[in-house]
Amino acid sequence: MSFLSYLINGISLGSIYAIIALGYTMVYGIARMLNFAHGDIIMVGGFAIFTMVSTLGMAPMVGIITAVFVCTLLGVTIEFVAYRPLRGASSLAVLITAIGVSYLLQNLALLIFGSNARQFTSVVTISSLKLAGGRLSISGETIVTIAVCIVIMIALTAFINKTRIGQAMLAVSEDKGAAALMGINVNRTIAVTFAIGSALAAVAGALLCSTYPSLTPYTGSMPGIKAFVAAVFGGIGSIPGALLGGIILGVVENLSKAYISSQLSDAIVFSMLIVILLVRPTGILGKKINEKV
Repeated sequence: MSFLSYLINGISLGSIYAIIALGYTMVYGIARMLNFAHGDIIMVGGFAIFTMVSTLGMAPMVGIITAVFVCTLLGVTIEFVAYRPLRGASSLAVLITAIGVSYLLQNLALLIFGSNARQFTSVVTISSLKLAGGRLSISGETIVTIAVCIVIMIALTAFINKTRIGQAMLAVSEDKGAAALMGINVNRTIAVTFAIGSALAAVAGALLCSTYPSLTPYTGSMPGIKAFVAAVFGGIGSIPGALLGGIILGVVENLSKAYISSQLSDAIVFSMLIVILLVRPTGILGKKINEKV
């Protein structure tokens, strides 16, 4: 039963990574840029929920809706102020800007909330599920996290494939110039992509802080990095790849902590990424792109 418990908890952790990885994979797939401030948007979402629920005494759902609104607005603002002027700049310039935005958000959080860890109140009200005569207990946070991840993946896939703005995203991801000639507003499409990714970061922040109830200005840093690893692992730019990479990453990390060493679990995860990229540089579900010269 212990192995099954570790496996389920790993899938739950991987589901959080998958939701976060969607923000990376969508922005890269459509705008061809890496938003390394994405992890800190998770932290902003966590503090938004903490402020509404723990400080102001609002209902958890109000806190989640507020966090989604705040993070969506923040994501669109970051895209407009920091990334849009660099649309034609080098990848290095965009990368340095993203790191700068990340440190800006962290330090603003330090100034506002301080460096002390806050005790986060879980937004999940579902009771634990006991199976096998009580020998296997699955927390309400685990159940909700896995269910929310499945719903998000299905809804996002349907949105991309069935809606007009989703088709515009696919067109922009293929060729921005051709999409603009066909009447697609490229700037608006990329802004919508950032909005969706940031809203998902708020949801991921709620689930992450409910599962691991400690909130600091650095809460989103490591999960953000690991989610980026998951996106690369599964094939960055691929929505199913983000799901697959996140689940595998979460399971490997949790089993490594349980059976090998909690101190070596991160090293094992990143080593596995190196091995996979040596064998398949585009990731598990990634596609090789041939560029014309």
